[in-house]
Amino acid sequence: MKNRADQPARAITRRKLLKASAAGAALAAFPAPLIAQTKPFAGVTLHGASFQHRFFTLLQKYIPEFEEQTGMKVDLQLSAFPVYNQQANLELSSGGSAYDFVNVTFILAARWVAAGLLSNLDEFTGDPNLTPAEWNPKDFVEGAQVPYRDAKGGTYGYSWEGGAMVMGLSRMDLMEKKGLKIPKTFAELQQVCAEINGTDGASGIVAFRLHHWNLPPYIQGFGGNIFRNPPGDIMPALNKPETIEGIEFYAKLLKSAPKGVLTYTEDQARQSLLTGRSNIFIHSSAWVTPILLSEESKVKDTSRVVRMPAGPVHDHPASNSQGLGIPKNAKNKKAAWEFIKWALSPDISMRLVKEHGHSSVCRRSIITSDAYRKLNTVNGQDLGALYLEVLELPAKGENYMAYRTVKEFPIVGDVLNKAFEQVATGQLPAKDAMNAAQDQAIAALRRAGTQL
Repeated sequence: MKNRADQPARAITRRKLLKASAAGAALAAFPAPLIAQTKPFAGVTLHGASFQHRFFTLLQKYIPEFEEQTGMKVDLQLSAFPVYNQQANLELSSGGSAYDFVNVTFILAARWVAAGLLSNLDEFTGDPNLTPAEWNPKDFVEGAQVPYRDAKGGTYGYSWEGGAMVMGLSRMDLMEKKGLKIPKTFAELQQVCAEINGTDGASGIVAFRLHHWNLPPYIQGFGGNIFRNPPGDIMPALNKPETIEGIEFYAKLLKSAPKGVLTYTEDQARQSLLTGRSNIFIHSSAWVTPILLSEESKVKDTSRVVRMPAGPVHDHPASNSQGLGIPKNAKNKKAAWEFIKWALSPDISMRLVKEHGHSSVCRRSIITSDAYRKLNTVNGQDLGALYLEVLELPAKGENYMAYRTVKEFPIVGDVLNKAFEQVATGQLPAKDAMNAAQDQAIAALRRAGTQL
């Protein structure tokens, strides 16, 4: 028996699309008029899954509109980040068909794409009967799309969330009293953190326990990397002199952090910044910009958000994104594409920005719009321009974030986390810890079947 969802989809023609669009000018930014009138997928229940995130919490408010327009039902299952990744990885790897759409998690994207576990979305965007020109796939920021492409340039996901690493400073008042300027280099960052630490009860810097996110920009800043030359050469490079130098620098930097910082969660670090108990927090913009945007912030008048300092060799602030994709074995692929088109449409993206202040969208036309700029310019600081600048960097020249999207990263990242804790707590000198980490990473990769 043929898939019910695929039968009516073949009836969608360009002529029908134009006719339906003309009839529904009020919703011209998205092909809802066509869906609303023809409802080719009426009766289909879409099953999707992701980890819990504010984007989906907000999106759930609009899903009844999608269901009314299309006649479909959406069963969206949200789990904790590690739980979702484990379940989705098992489902996709075993060839299951439980999901019609899934979150393509940044750190797993390369693994899923390389293993052929996802559908090539170019088949949908390249068909004008399925995707109107107004949806414009090229509108997604190129740097955010890099993780979801294969070696031939095929697209296996579209980004719904961008993370651009920036630096928040909460106590510019203390810095000004001491004659300190915003640090632009690693050396200046070290100096500012050390001089502010302990002043008026504030620590110099705060971080959180996901070291393999916080640490690589410092490793790369000194010229090192996690792998020798990813994505082609994935031999770990954890004991290179440049890598060790970055680790020693970051461990020294955290001497100006609160006690117990190695176990801090992201939320603990965010609260420390928002209350002015820590002066500097370097993390994704969604976690840092609340010092200027959130009602919780106690330091709005004394805060700045800027680019993170540059290293002596490279200026590589981290960035990431999360995407939506369709499993290769999904039962209702075309219906799932209707959902992804709707969820990531310009219309929904702008509504998330205007109605909820959700700024980490990945459509360039939204980020550069007057409405977005007006909402995200605070005290003369254009946060949208900063966000876009950092998010685009990996697509310009060297893709320095390639280390994080190769399928070997989760294994090596865990080894790096443990090794850094040994260095930061003084259990081992950096050189000894990283020599051991190099051996452990190679052994773990070989046990997982990686040819080195």
